[in-house]
Amino acid sequence: MHKTRVALLIMLAGGLVACGESSTLQVSDGTGPAPKLPEPNKPLIPTVNIAPAIGWPEGAKPTAAAGTQVAAFAEGLDHPRWLYVLPNGDVLVAETNAPPKPDDSKGVRGWVMEKVMGRAGAGVPSPNRITLLRDTDHDGVAETRTVFLENLNSPFGMTLVGNDLYVADSDKLLRFPYQPGETAIKAQGTTVVDLPGGALNHHWTKNVVASKDGSKLYVSVGSNSNVAENGLEAEQGRAAIWEVDRATGTQRIFASGLRNPNGMAWEPQSGKLWTAVNERDEIGSDLVPDYITSVKDGGFYGWPFSYYGQHVDVRVTPQNPDLVAKAIAPDYAVGPHTASLGLTFAEGNRLPAQFSNGAFIGQHGSWNRKPHSGYKVIFVPFEGGQPKGQPVDVLTGFLNSDEKAMGRPVGVVIDQQGDLLVADDVGNKVWRVSAAK
Repeated sequence: MHKTRVALLIMLAGGLVACGESSTLQVSDGTGPAPKLPEPNKPLIPTVNIAPAIGWPEGAKPTAAAGTQVAAFAEGLDHPRWLYVLPNGDVLVAETNAPPKPDDSKGVRGWVMEKVMGRAGAGVPSPNRITLLRDTDHDGVAETRTVFLENLNSPFGMTLVGNDLYVADSDKLLRFPYQPGETAIKAQGTTVVDLPGGALNHHWTKNVVASKDGSKLYVSVGSNSNVAENGLEAEQGRAAIWEVDRATGTQRIFASGLRNPNGMAWEPQSGKLWTAVNERDEIGSDLVPDYITSVKDGGFYGWPFSYYGQHVDVRVTPQNPDLVAKAIAPDYAVGPHTASLGLTFAEGNRLPAQFSNGAFIGQHGSWNRKPHSGYKVIFVPFEGGQPKGQPVDVLTGFLNSDEKAMGRPVGVVIDQQGDLLVADDVGNKVWRVSAAK
């Protein structure tokens, strides 16, 4: 790498300068079923625009949409990222961060990205546990907090089928015995299937949801790079959603070409599986929009060879025009670099009527866009099982006036009371959005 480029990257990592191109479009231009996709812009120095993580000042909170209110459901957590609601109303929260992955920080680019993520609040050690929160008196605040599972390896997704609780660690899918109402599980987990991990584990978060009949498990596995710069051999089984047979543990690739799928949920009208996907970086502030999409069995969604359908990414070698020709365009864009992670459908919520049919999206926020994008929770209206119309802001105000991150929303879920819970891994809280009184 050229010495000048190395020096500039080191300065960027230390936060000494701000560099790179700026957006020429609005986030709204990269939103909807037909987003604007300008020509790629690959500057000498990638755009690095970090919102340093500072946490919430005393008494501060996000701004809730008209007709709703927000309050802390639980505070003082340690990097809470993902949520799951048990049938009795208990809320599980994965307190987690990246596992050790020494090969991911090799070289100048890896070292720079490690510093970038550290400033953004992602550099803390992983607590490696799942905590149970219980709101006994249903007043919207968790009175009971217990360590439900510990000594995990960067846990993320969770789902319950019968009395089997499945947890997606960063390198395996585990099964634990669960009894309704218990506040801790001491039994050792059983490995259902190994997942791609190891010393190079770039997108480490793994999510899991069960089919409606409980016979299949769907596991999301992110890519091992931005655009296969570590070689295609490092991407085996990645950038995909796996289908795992619950009885036998056998697995197959259900859908591929999904750079970093995180949230997964079943759309209630169509019954289709949907996912929220983070698209690629470093070709401009306006590319590429993250998206939500229904997932077709056997479908290929472009990564790394193309984006948003058949828009070829010339950075990838070797090219694969035959596979690009099969690439499926996603259903709905949710803005470039928004880091849209959380996804849950509105079914069962008791928020105002405008939120009755659609999807809530937790947008963790950008580092590769100027100005920032994301850092909020949005709602995408649906009609007839498909997105219709523009998103509505549900929670905003995660950045202060100095563009520093007081919080970063991640997982979203509807609780047993019909309120929306939001995991905030920088604010170390779980927020509860309810109808205004």
